[in-house]
Amino acid sequence: MKLPFLPNHDDPSFFDFLTAQHPDLTPGIRAAAMPGLSAGDPLRAAGAVTVPQATTVLGLKYQDGVVIAGDRRATEGFQIAERRIEKVFKIDDYSAMAIAGAAGPCVEMAKLFQTELEHYEKLEGVQLSCDGKANKLGQMVKANLPMVFQGLVVMPLYVGYDVKRAEGRIFKYDLAGGRYEESDYHAIGSGGKDARNTMREHFRKGMAEQEALKLALLALYNAADDDVGTGGPDLVRGIYPTAKIVNATGITDVSEQQIRGIYDGMIAARRSKES
Repeated sequence: MKLPFLPNHDDPSFFDFLTAQHPDLTPGIRAAAMPGLSAGDPLRAAGAVTVPQATTVLGLKYQDGVVIAGDRRATEGFQIAERRIEKVFKIDDYSAMAIAGAAGPCVEMAKLFQTELEHYEKLEGVQLSCDGKANKLGQMVKANLPMVFQGLVVMPLYVGYDVKRAEGRIFKYDLAGGRYEESDYHAIGSGGKDARNTMREHFRKGMAEQEALKLALLALYNAADDDVGTGGPDLVRGIYPTAKIVNATGITDVSEQQIRGIYDGMIAARRSKES
């Protein structure tokens, strides 16, 4: 009598277990199974899958940690698909992740990454190191590579506070899961270049937390000014970018009131210059 396969529940990687036992539940496969578009559909084969796209997100180091921020807009072609999408996620006590790319798979990857680290900590009794977390996310991005050819690109930006090194760190990825560490700042998404240009002009090492936060929001503001896929502060609807602070005390959400105050001051200063 053939015994059924018994999964190894002691494996500290939940993602590996999910991939082996239920590959249909991994982010790329789930997003690809869209109603009305079969696996053999010529539109899918041609890489013409149309899904909401999330942009622009960034990470910026300061004296005591990292600021991570993102706009709220998701676009589908030349239309706005969502005005209030969340792109910045707390992953665990000392790390956060921001997403750019196909919105559905991106959000699912962020949630799966949270579960992956919780699963590891429960089984092993300790947290993964900052490098270990960055490597694990790279494996998840690599596993999504087949979906990239169908237009379901997932591009994360990972930031963490390295307790052993007592500093904030920023990691970016390529489509094949390659992991690269940035020394000071980085931005991805359709407005990433514009955001990087702003940070390049104003960044300096050892910035205070509020200085870094203002620079991050300024970079998103300038990106939205030039990139149609990036949403700036919407004063009528009361929609603003989101930001989190990652440092030795953990993850702190920057309040909407604080972000609104920074943008009010920024817009007032620009109006005074133009008058």
